[in-house]
Amino acid sequence: MKTHLQTLIIQALQSLIQNGVLPEGTPTGAPLERTRDRDHGDFASAIALTLAKIARRKPRDLAEQIQAALPPSDYVAKVEIAGPGFINFFLTPIAYHNVIQEIIEQGDAFGRGQIGAGRRVQVEFVSANPTGPLHVGHGRGAAYGATVANLLEAVGYQVEREYYVNDAGRQMNILAVSVWLRYLEHCGERLQFPSNGYRGDYVRAIAARIYAEQGGAYVLPAARIFQGAPPDEIRDEAGNLLSEGDKEAHIDALVERAQTLLGERRYRALFDWGLKTILSDIRDDLQDFGVVYAKWYSERSLEQSGAVNNMIERLRAADYIYEQDGALWFRSTAFGDDKDRVVRRENGQTTYFASDIAYHLEKFERGFDQVIDIWGADHHGYIPRVKGALQALGENPDRLAVLLVQFAILYQNGERVQMTTRAGKFVTLRELRQEVGNDAARFFYVMRKSEQHLDFDLDLAKSQSKDNPVYYIQYAHARVCSVLRQLCEKGFSRDESRGNAHLALLVEPHEDSLLVALSRYPEVVETAALNHEPHQLAHYLRELANAFHTYYNEHRVLVSDEALRDARLNLSLATRQVIKNGLTLLGVSAPEVM
Repeated sequence: MKTHLQTLIIQALQSLIQNGVLPEGTPTGAPLERTRDRDHGDFASAIALTLAKIARRKPRDLAEQIQAALPPSDYVAKVEIAGPGFINFFLTPIAYHNVIQEIIEQGDAFGRGQIGAGRRVQVEFVSANPTGPLHVGHGRGAAYGATVANLLEAVGYQVEREYYVNDAGRQMNILAVSVWLRYLEHCGERLQFPSNGYRGDYVRAIAARIYAEQGGAYVLPAARIFQGAPPDEIRDEAGNLLSEGDKEAHIDALVERAQTLLGERRYRALFDWGLKTILSDIRDDLQDFGVVYAKWYSERSLEQSGAVNNMIERLRAADYIYEQDGALWFRSTAFGDDKDRVVRRENGQTTYFASDIAYHLEKFERGFDQVIDIWGADHHGYIPRVKGALQALGENPDRLAVLLVQFAILYQNGERVQMTTRAGKFVTLRELRQEVGNDAARFFYVMRKSEQHLDFDLDLAKSQSKDNPVYYIQYAHARVCSVLRQLCEKGFSRDESRGNAHLALLVEPHEDSLLVALSRYPEVVETAALNHEPHQLAHYLRELANAFHTYYNEHRVLVSDEALRDARLNLSLATRQVIKNGLTLLGVSAPEVM
C-alpha cells in the first residue's frame, strides 16, 4: 500500500519534470509516513517542502501542483493539502480489503521485501568465551542477534551468521589450569583452589570425565604446581579470609607452572578437553534455542595462519605501530581513543586486541558489504579502537556496525537473582529455557531496545494471562485456529472467493482497526530490519493481537450470513498469518492450541 502511493508520487514528479515545473535532475524520491491521526488522512508526504527550493515555489503551491499531477488510483479516496504543504492521502476501503487477499495469497512470504537484495551482510553475535556454560546475559545477545539476522533476511539481504570462538589467550589458559586442579582433587590431591580460577561445577564434571577416560595420566603432586607462585588469598580452615595476595599474579604463575610441568603435548590435551567440552555445550544450547550459525571462527586459526603478524606488519608499514618497553603499540589515539594499545607484549605474545583487528580485517576481505558485531554494552569503549585500526589498514570503518546489548537482570519472586561467572554462581541459559520455555525467553529478550537494561521477570514469563505479551500474542493465533475447528463442528464450510468478494461488509470500527494494523506489517518489518530494532516487531505483534482480541470479543465470526461469515473468516485468517510470520522472525512458535 505504501509502495503504491510512493509510485503515484514519483509518477507525478516525473510529469512535473517533463512539463518544466521541476528542473531536470530533480530527485524523485517519495518520503511517505503514516499519519498519527487518521482524520488527517492515512499517509502524509512532505515532498513539497523538500523540493520547494529546487522548484523555486512556495511549498504549498508545489504541493497543489503535485496533487494535480497524481495519477488516478482505486486506492485513493481523496488528497488534501495541509499546513505549509503536506500532502495527505485518504485511502479507500478497497485499499485495505486488498491487503487481506495479499496476505492469504502470499502466506509465509507476506511482509518480506527486497530492499537489501544483492547485498551481503555478516552478523557475528554471542561469541562468548568458551570458559563456561552460556548464562542469561548471553541469552539476550543470542535472541537479539538471531532476530536481527532474520529481519535482514526478510528484507532481502544475504545474511551469514558467525560465532567467533576465543579459543586462545589468558582466560582459556585459566580454564585449563582450573580443570587440571579439579582433576588433581579428584585424584586425591589436597590443594587450595585459586580464587581467580573457574569454580563452577561444570569444571569438576570435565575433570571427572578426564579421569574416567585417562586415569592418572596427568597426576603430579599439587605442591610442585604451587611452588614459587605469589600468594593468593589466605584463608583459615573454616574458609575465613585472613589476608589478600595478588590473585592475578597467582593464577598466571599457575598457568606457567602447568605448561612447564605437563609439557606442551599434555597441557594442550587438557586445554582442548575444556575447550571442546564447553564449546560443544554452547553449540547444543544455542541450537536448542533456535540459534544456528553458518560459521564458527577460531581465534587460534588467526595465529596459526600468520594473519595477526601480517596485520601488525601492515600497521607498522603505515607508521601506526611503535615499540616501547619491549612491547608493540598501536597508535589508537590518532583515531580518538584515550590511549594507545598494546598489540604484542614484551614476552612476544599478541593481545586479544591484535586478534580482533586481524579478525575484522579478514571479515572485510571476505567481501561482505556490511559487517555487524553484537557486543555487550561494557565493550562500548572498544569500538573506536577497532574502527581506528581498520581505518589505519586502509579499510572503510563505516562498513562495520557495532550494536550494543545491555545486561539482562533476572527477577524471581520480586527479587533480583545475583550472578557471577568466575565463581560459578549464575543462571544458565539452559536453566532459563527450562524454566520459562524458548518462546517466552526469545520474546522477552527482544521486548526492549538492545541498549536498554532488561528486567526479565520469570513469574510474568510463565504466566498465562494477557499481561504476558508472548502468551497474549500466541493466544490470538490459537483463537483463529479454534474458530476454524468450530466452523467444522457447526457444519459450516468456508469459501475464500466468496469472502473476498464481500470484504466490503467489513464495516465495523473494530474491523477497520484490524485492517489498518494488518496493512502496517511490511512497514514494521522493514523499519525494524533497517534500524536493527526487533522490539518494534514485538510491540507491533502485541498491538495486532490486542486489536484481534478486542474485535473477537465484540463480534461473532461464525454468523449465519454466509457472505459476512466468509469475509470475517478471511480477515481472521489474514490476522493469523501475520502473527505467525512475525513470531517466526522473532524465533517464537505459533501454537494452534493453548
